[in-house]
Amino acid sequence: MSGTDQPADTTGNVRDPGRWIALAVLVLAVLLVAVDATVLGLATPFLSEDLEPTGTQLLWIGDVYSFVIAGLLVSMGSLGDRIGRKKLLLSGATAFGAVSVLNAYASSPEMMILARALLGVAGATLMPSTLALIRNLFHDPRERSLAVGIWGAMASAGAAVGPVVGGLLLEHFWWGSVFLINLPVMAVLVAVGIKMIPESKNPAPGPWDLPSVGLSMIGLIGVVYAIKEAAAHGVSGKTVLVVVVGAGALVWFVRRQLKLPAPLLDMRLFHHRGFSGAVLADLLTILGLSGIVFFLSQFLQLVQGRGPLEAGLAELPAAVGAVTAGLMAGTVARRFSVRNVVAGGLGAIGVSLAVVTVIHKETGYPLIGALLLVVGVGAGFAFTVTSDVILSSVPKEQAGSASAVSETAYELGAALGIAVLGSIVTGVYKGFGTPEGIPPRVAAAAHESLGGAVEMAHSLPANQASELVTAAQEAFVNGLRVSAAVGAVVLLATAVAAWFMLRNEELQEGIVADE
Repeated sequence: MSGTDQPADTTGNVRDPGRWIALAVLVLAVLLVAVDATVLGLATPFLSEDLEPTGTQLLWIGDVYSFVIAGLLVSMGSLGDRIGRKKLLLSGATAFGAVSVLNAYASSPEMMILARALLGVAGATLMPSTLALIRNLFHDPRERSLAVGIWGAMASAGAAVGPVVGGLLLEHFWWGSVFLINLPVMAVLVAVGIKMIPESKNPAPGPWDLPSVGLSMIGLIGVVYAIKEAAAHGVSGKTVLVVVVGAGALVWFVRRQLKLPAPLLDMRLFHHRGFSGAVLADLLTILGLSGIVFFLSQFLQLVQGRGPLEAGLAELPAAVGAVTAGLMAGTVARRFSVRNVVAGGLGAIGVSLAVVTVIHKETGYPLIGALLLVVGVGAGFAFTVTSDVILSSVPKEQAGSASAVSETAYELGAALGIAVLGSIVTGVYKGFGTPEGIPPRVAAAAHESLGGAVEMAHSLPANQASELVTAAQEAFVNGLRVSAAVGAVVLLATAVAAWFMLRNEELQEGIVADE
């Protein structure tokens, strides 16, 4: 991904009005991929009732999509350089729509996990093209900051919009409808994209290194899987083996990239402190956002008893905050500095997660809504500015590599947010004491997930059902508090790290590299 990008058609004409229509199409792709990462949050109770997954299967349904995307982004970014980013984007959009049908009509937990994984493969073909195409469409730095701000707002807001879209559909249709909405959106994307998006690719990219593709996939998925399993079930021989294999694959991947004349990912980008700091902040911003949105969806429904649409609308402040902050981020960062905005955004998310540690079943919506708004604003500022730093801190010919890094951080952050924080919730939840008189079969199902407890309670007498649901709800809230505390520590520590790593970074005619 290190050759010179050669945009075709009118990409060199930065005043071509078609660039904004092209941006709208790119944003549509990013929004849909981000929405699909969290749209299942509200559908989880319905899916649990229909497919009856175990707690572990439920976590895999929620996070395998992001795992696969994270593992394939670097490889797909390199493929886009070779065959053309527009071609990859439109091919991926077509596949995304087709695989969405398989997700909608999955008839077992295993089929659902496979379908979500295939959707991740299709999603990975969409993401790498977007930022690199923006780099080619917008040459003026302030225009590019605005374009990245719009892109970042949609990427940040997508995680929060997912529950709203899901809630609206679940009020009227079955859970599979949250996937079928992808079809008309992807049809519009392909139809408009064919006409309005100019092609861009590397004219001399070198061979597509298949061993590197395999190493990146094995490494990323292996490490994340091991973290998830260790958090949920403790350290075991299996998790140690998996993390060793995953870490070994990543080390091998890095060593191979440093030797290849045309690597999938130029590892020398990480020599710049500002670039590395932006990537770290990028990843952990999304970790905090996706984690809190995913589990508050279940809290609002299964603990506070809200309907799916009401719960989705309750999470709307996160989307509003992310969009608003994303559009303002470039201007604010130029006035108050990159590190102030990024560290402040991360700190805001961390403080919000800290407040989540005191919520309970009767917590009123004003506090929850305020927390979500602050999280959205923090994510919108931090994620948008770090994306601009990542994109602008490298020469134009390395835009593809930089884009892949940014989007890998996004998807890995989403996966870790659900996997790590979710595993903590699950681990605490499974330890709750079952009320006396509950049949073993019912107790076993109740300990798999809160949705399972609520469903199995329907088969019990009223008194026993109430006791079981109350105990399960209390355990879930306890797990939510513990995971929020862990997330708060991580985000606040990252805010401090970003303060030091992003010093001297500026959004002007480009990024001022650290000496």
